[in-house]
Amino acid sequence: MVFFKTLKNWDKHCTIKMKKLTAVWELMRLEHGFMLALAILIGLIITLQSNDALSFDTFPWKQLILTFFTALFLEASTFALNDYYDVEIDKKNKRKDRPLVRGDLQPKTALYLFFLLFPLGILCSFFVNYTCFIIALITAIFAIIYDVYLKKIKLLGNFYIAYTMAIPFVFGAAAIKQNSSDLIQINLAVIVVAIIAFFSGSGREIMKDVMDFEGDKSSGVKSFPRYIGIRKSNILAAMFYFMAVILSVFPFLFIQFGVYHSNYVYLFLIILTDIIFILTAIQLLINSHMDMARYRKLTLLGLFFGLLGFFLGAFIG
Repeated sequence: MVFFKTLKNWDKHCTIKMKKLTAVWELMRLEHGFMLALAILIGLIITLQSNDALSFDTFPWKQLILTFFTALFLEASTFALNDYYDVEIDKKNKRKDRPLVRGDLQPKTALYLFFLLFPLGILCSFFVNYTCFIIALITAIFAIIYDVYLKKIKLLGNFYIAYTMAIPFVFGAAAIKQNSSDLIQINLAVIVVAIIAFFSGSGREIMKDVMDFEGDKSSGVKSFPRYIGIRKSNILAAMFYFMAVILSVFPFLFIQFGVYHSNYVYLFLIILTDIIFILTAIQLLINSHMDMARYRKLTLLGLFFGLLGFFLGAFIG
């Protein structure tokens, strides 16, 4: 009997621990961190490929690891800070996917994680190079300003979030640049994939504004739906997705994009992305009762296919 009681207590203890770990993962949105890491890797690989320097023996592993931890720590810390400041709005919006709203974690835990991980992220960027340090520092400062001040001005905040989806590609490219002046020579494919990420990110954020409209309205948040209405906000989000789709075919069509020109591996994966973006855009235009949360998750899958297209296209095709 004692054995079974001990086993039951141990099982209960493990369940509580797993629940806490899951809550910490959700607070820090670590799945986003790994997508950022993939974006950094793509920016780095595209740059190496364009310089005919893509080799396992000479691969800049140190820069890759440091940039990965820079992105992971800064992403995790700023998401934690975001949820700390957003907890009341999230409660009004019934965001049960947020661990602070569910009560699985205390708000002070989010602050502790921010103060632990934020400086670690900045420190990692310092050991990459000066350019990456400046990019990380500026982005991190913007993140704090956004979390503390811009949350109620989503008209600006949306484009900051879109910027954070675009800058990892430039960050990865900058990781192997010797000085800041080299940034003006960043590969055209890096610039295009960053702009695609910015457009799709803008679309996703405006969709989120529509999802959160009622809670945001009662909290005085300045969002697109509040100023131009839900219908026009949906149209605007759709336009961003269409612009991302148009831009995505450029690397396949034009020789200036090097390895991606006439690359059918890239084309296949980017078509999957474009199908998802087009379907989402059409729903935004014709369906006033669409499941916004479902389609936002679907666009995240589309982004993954796009990232995979740029990644695999650098090696095969």
